[in-house]
Amino acid sequence: MQFAPFFPVLHPILKTAFPNCLWRGDINQPEIALTFDDGPHPVYTSDLLKVLDQYQIKASFFWLGCWVKNYPQIAKAIYKRGHWICLHGYYHQMFHQMTDEQLKQDLEKTKQEILNICDINPNRLLDVRPPNGVFTPKTLTLLKQWGYRPVMWTVVPEDWVRPGVNLVTNRVIQQTTNGSIIVLHDGNDGGQDVAACAKEIIPKLLEKGYKFVTIDQLWQQKLSRLTDGIKTRN
Repeated sequence: MQFAPFFPVLHPILKTAFPNCLWRGDINQPEIALTFDDGPHPVYTSDLLKVLDQYQIKASFFWLGCWVKNYPQIAKAIYKRGHWICLHGYYHQMFHQMTDEQLKQDLEKTKQEILNICDINPNRLLDVRPPNGVFTPKTLTLLKQWGYRPVMWTVVPEDWVRPGVNLVTNRVIQQTTNGSIIVLHDGNDGGQDVAACAKEIIPKLLEKGYKFVTIDQLWQQKLSRLTDGIKTRN
């Protein structure tokens, strides 16, 4: 059973229940974030980078530590292009299935693999998306305690079950609005079609007037809105 039809319904409910996660950007700005989970992959990610280069798009990549270790050159290529780097766990193990210490070590190990390869400031490795988008309130509390920023999604076309490039593209185009965070996959599940999907999705969204930004830019916008709100109340 495919769950894609239910994600647009779940999104506003979860966004309201867990406001400390980043679920979307500013609904008043035509800016969106294109994100990729489960990589880097030696073939799928390489093909995807060609598409992002073609349209000069900066995306955000949620990496698995084990793939970073196995494919350091691909990781370097992504980082050197200026894409935003985020964490997705080491082996894609569900966060709530680990003990607190296991989860902490899992994320630290993933960070270390990235630091071993990329000349990146450790303080920039802040963003975490739980595998399969599954979390508990306790998970979010721990991430905050450890200084991480939990990132979720707005548009999930369920590309990992490979429903076809046309269907994935149509879901993204139909569901994307101001501030959307789009999730695609460049790993073993769904990565086979990721470059083809991106090649269809990006120009269509550009034609609609959207600007692609990184997850970090969305966080900065959120902080700015919160600061402005405090100033207004005062």
